[in-house]
Amino acid sequence: MKRTLSLLIAGAAMTTLALQAPATAAPVAERTPAASKAKTTTPLVIGHRGASGYRPEHTLASYELAARMGADFIEPDLVSTKDGVLVARHENEIGGTTDVANHPEFASRKTTKVVDGARLTGWFTEDFTLAELRTLRAKERLPQVRQENTMYDGLWQVPTFQEVLDLRARLSKELGRTIGVYPETKHPTYFRSIGLPLEDPLVAQLRKAGLDKAKAPVFVQSFELTNLIELRTAYRVKAPLVFLTSASGAPYDLKSSGDPRTYKDLTSAAGLRSISPWVNGIGPDKNQVIPRDPDGTLGTPTSLVRDAHAAGLKVHPYTFRNENQFLPVDYRVGTDPTAYGRAIDEQVEFLKTGIDGLFTDNTDTGVIARKEFLGRD
Repeated sequence: MKRTLSLLIAGAAMTTLALQAPATAAPVAERTPAASKAKTTTPLVIGHRGASGYRPEHTLASYELAARMGADFIEPDLVSTKDGVLVARHENEIGGTTDVANHPEFASRKTTKVVDGARLTGWFTEDFTLAELRTLRAKERLPQVRQENTMYDGLWQVPTFQEVLDLRARLSKELGRTIGVYPETKHPTYFRSIGLPLEDPLVAQLRKAGLDKAKAPVFVQSFELTNLIELRTAYRVKAPLVFLTSASGAPYDLKSSGDPRTYKDLTSAAGLRSISPWVNGIGPDKNQVIPRDPDGTLGTPTSLVRDAHAAGLKVHPYTFRNENQFLPVDYRVGTDPTAYGRAIDEQVEFLKTGIDGLFTDNTDTGVIARKEFLGRD
């Protein structure tokens, strides 16, 4: 749909009211679908950027491997090209995840921009048409950590969101089980400011795929609350929505508009109740679920999961990885930071808190941890 100035003004006004009103003040029509509040009995394993522990992230190969390893959902982060096509990249700056620096024809495209208040230098998807982006190839983002993944550098293109949806449908048929998709809108305020709103193509493609339903195998996530409220109210999206949170800082959309609330405020018991009319769940930094003690060991669980469930929200923390450097000190094995530690044990401890799913770079590890937690063979 084409958003007019009046819609933008109405959306902004509605957002302001939404952020200030308590959950009990929400119109019934805008409340989270009741079906989404059902208790999860089997936690979800979400392939973070696909199986990014084993393949360059956000490639069709990474998503396919995650599904074949047992992921319930695959997660594409979405940004826009110059011609308004949604593509899967963790950031709109692509210098670290593609071979763009090796293309002399694009040397002049290197530039410096301010995105969500951060000054970045590199190449940006919004400066490339899809046809131009197709001439690039993906590469491993963490070559020093995942050297094995570099053997796949240059093999795959940057996929479109439509290709991810098509892959999801094909694999669901081939594997005989439903594979869900968990798209994230990256920097929605920024993209809207440059005339490339992410919401229009996202909603159109979800509806075309039959995924804009309360019980559809999809979650739409964002670190910006305004974006999610607009999707629920102005766009009337029925698919489940998830508010991503961080252990520090504040949502860019709130901070840039003068709203003083932080992620900490919004994940308090009262904060969770206030956002529950518009979202179905939260995706917290895993340290918000179980923080680490000052010595780096795993600490005591917070009340976040209990508070979120009391507000009718599911909890899908991020990001679980196998390498020692990403694990609590007491779950590391040896001194090599890139070697695998006791990642299964760590995930089992988090599953004990009652989380409804988890994002992992290593899908097979998540599947095994879930089996261990549930006591299944």
